[in-house]
Amino acid sequence: MEKVTGRLVVVGGGQAAFALVAKLRALKDTRPITVVAAEACLPYQRPPLSKKYLLREMALDRLLYRPEAWYPEHNIDIRLSTMVTRVNRAAKEVTLSDGSKLGYEALALATGATPRRLPAAIGGDLAGVFVVRDFTDADRLAAEMRPGRHVLVIGGGYIGLEAAAVARSCGLDVTVIEMADRILQRVASAATSAIVRDIHRSHGVDIREGMGLHRLIGDNGHVSAAELSDGSVIPVDIVIVGIGVTANDALAHDAGLETANGIVVDKFGRTSDPSIFAIGDCAVLPWQDMRIRLESVQNAVDQAEAIAAILAGGSDPYDPNPWFWSDQYDVKLQIAGFGLGHDETLVRPGQREGSVSVWYFRQGKLIAVDAINDAKAYVTGKKLLEAAITPDRAALADPQTDLKSLLA
Repeated sequence: MEKVTGRLVVVGGGQAAFALVAKLRALKDTRPITVVAAEACLPYQRPPLSKKYLLREMALDRLLYRPEAWYPEHNIDIRLSTMVTRVNRAAKEVTLSDGSKLGYEALALATGATPRRLPAAIGGDLAGVFVVRDFTDADRLAAEMRPGRHVLVIGGGYIGLEAAAVARSCGLDVTVIEMADRILQRVASAATSAIVRDIHRSHGVDIREGMGLHRLIGDNGHVSAAELSDGSVIPVDIVIVGIGVTANDALAHDAGLETANGIVVDKFGRTSDPSIFAIGDCAVLPWQDMRIRLESVQNAVDQAEAIAAILAGGSDPYDPNPWFWSDQYDVKLQIAGFGLGHDETLVRPGQREGSVSVWYFRQGKLIAVDAINDAKAYVTGKKLLEAAITPDRAALADPQTDLKSLLA
């Protein structure tokens, strides 16, 4: 593809935005770059916010991808505490929150996603109710996390369960409610849900599935209790909301770009305007005859680096090999592939105590693997998926089979 050499404007200051500009400079691309970031902080890692940062085991300066001096040294103009309020596609310029305008030859939207919050009508505006999106959220939550207090986690997805694990590790009493029939229902098999449920219950977490929230009850403006959908009332001091995210696609929608709970892109990361790209959590991309949005650090980095190569004149499309991870207590869950639409699973015990893997199949084809404290199963599964190999089912089911032999 033709190399773009004029100014690149990047909207957003998260993982995808940083990975894009860092890769361009690694490719010796010298175009001028301006990054417009809403937060007051330089780009930083987000996964530790709900883990080591919340536990105060890691300071904010250790989360920074690069120190402040790195940006001018690499001819990157980064504007913090600034938002893009309008995209003028005809003039190829963006309007910033301070009223100034900035021209571009290429525009990359790395606007991310926003956690869903509880409505104020059911107590979502009470003090003590949290989402964790940035370091200020984590700071406020950390100040409340004191042993003996009771935290209610709303949502049994990975975000909610990771928060539950941290709270329990801090000595808090934890209740998790999940409206669906089981935790992780949207993202994992029933087998994986059962394994993770047992892990949390063994740590003393009260998990209530098929349970919704009716309302939160306040005392002098601070949450003090929760009325659940079965009519029961439980005392709570803290509420952590983990009910999913909404893609930040309003800027793209207002600019007339195609959106569908995210910004629709082609296999080269281009939106319906060929001068505008979208990357990371906000992007809806083609994958195996589907349109998906991958909310993961892995996708943010891999997609951003692929688009950087395209901007620099490359022609290889982005073809993701999804993988994810989740740390809960001393358990590492590693996921290779995407189990959407699976019709069969196989549970394989690992070689070490507490290790197990769940293998997903669709119409007889291997599509994903969940590895719980089983790095060997994860690595083998990832290689099998990348090579489009479906292993012999009997051999896979036999715990005596050397997983490496499945790659032959």
